[in-house]
Amino acid sequence: MINFLNPSYLKSGNSKQQSVYQILTNHRILEKLAAFKPILVGTIPINIDIESSDLDIICYARDKEELKSVLLDNFQQESGFTVSENQTFNAVKANFLIEGFEVEIFGQNIPATKQNAYRHMVIEHQLLFEKGEDFRLQIIDLKKQGYKTEPAFAKLLGLSGDAYEALLDLWQDRSAHNYR
Repeated sequence: MINFLNPSYLKSGNSKQQSVYQILTNHRILEKLAAFKPILVGTIPINIDIESSDLDIICYARDKEELKSVLLDNFQQESGFTVSENQTFNAVKANFLIEGFEVEIFGQNIPATKQNAYRHMVIEHQLLFEKGEDFRLQIIDLKKQGYKTEPAFAKLLGLSGDAYEALLDLWQDRSAHNYR
């Protein structure tokens, strides 16, 4: 299992993952966000990204104003920089472009390893490991057709209802079964 908390795994990944590692390192993105325990999540770490995939970084932001200040101090000079609040998730979000990659930084008052984006990625990684390369390629194909990641997984797994919740429920069911 990959240790997603240490981005050095990207150095030995595919060419896009290696490029992402260089961007994160050269621009010290995670270092600048260190106080918020940032984690790169999404499709790039688990090799199901497509051309339009962005760098999703989640943060543990106990104080939204403090995170906003750090984002402004460190990234407002980047192309297309915006910062906003997401009322639904009581979160701060910043977006910008760096070396051709769209970056999204999302912070909420939940430890990053407990946030749904991280939990989904870990679940998806395990499913990709279990189901193999053909399954991974089918996910990528659905994404190219316009599916978001979780709905693509739900479709291939035959899960009904809200895809985001269904994946979490599937994992909870499997975990409960494995520990009986």
